[in-house]
Amino acid sequence: MPRPLTRGRIAAILVVGITALGILLSLGAWQVERLFWKEGLIATIDARIHAPPVDVSDVARRVVAGEDIDYVPVTARGRFLHAGERFFLATREGAAGWHVLTPLLLADGAVVFVNRGFVPYERKDSATRQDGNPADEVRVTGLARAAPTEKPNMFVPDNDPAKNAFFWRSVPDMAQGLDLPTGSRLLPFLIDAGPGQMAAGAPIGGTTVIDIPNSHLEYAITWFSLAAALLVILVLFLMHLWRRGRAIGQG
Repeated sequence: MPRPLTRGRIAAILVVGITALGILLSLGAWQVERLFWKEGLIATIDARIHAPPVDVSDVARRVVAGEDIDYVPVTARGRFLHAGERFFLATREGAAGWHVLTPLLLADGAVVFVNRGFVPYERKDSATRQDGNPADEVRVTGLARAAPTEKPNMFVPDNDPAKNAFFWRSVPDMAQGLDLPTGSRLLPFLIDAGPGQMAAGAPIGGTTVIDIPNSHLEYAITWFSLAAALLVILVLFLMHLWRRGRAIGQG
């Protein structure tokens, strides 16, 4: 048999319902804020990637100044240190392989890791693609990428420098065991090389993923819809109480 609706139970139902309504509305409003932030971020990145490239030294100055350099078009001249290649598990068009990140020694003695692009799984050993590893000075054009300081999430495996297998782009991890020329310094960011290959067998550039998901509108609609449904339930409950009170009063 249902329990009677005492004043205490009615008050508790209303408090819980109004509190839940406030939480749902807050979540919806937060998603709207995130939507505007994400749209601004996407617009900023779109404007950046279509801007003329700047010299790598300019990007280095921006990093020191604390500026955001992610996706800034950049150009750099230097000599690849192929013995320092680092490898990240990757796929391309359904095929397993590696992204090859190679230190680039610049004229001023600085060194920056360049993601040269994708090679098939069986071509991890640079001896299998010697024609694609230029020994002379090269000019690299691509996008500057901020180096993460921690793993993106707990599901990403730890980097394994001993096996030269990496899962997130930590510059300190990649620097382990790196034999750099005396007096050189490692820059705290990376460059993703643009599309194309320097030669047959070379890594295929253009691996940067710029498709940023933006589902905040759907999330906002979900939270506001739940809030609307709860509001209808509360209104119906109050109408039930009102009719009940009238029936008691007329009786």
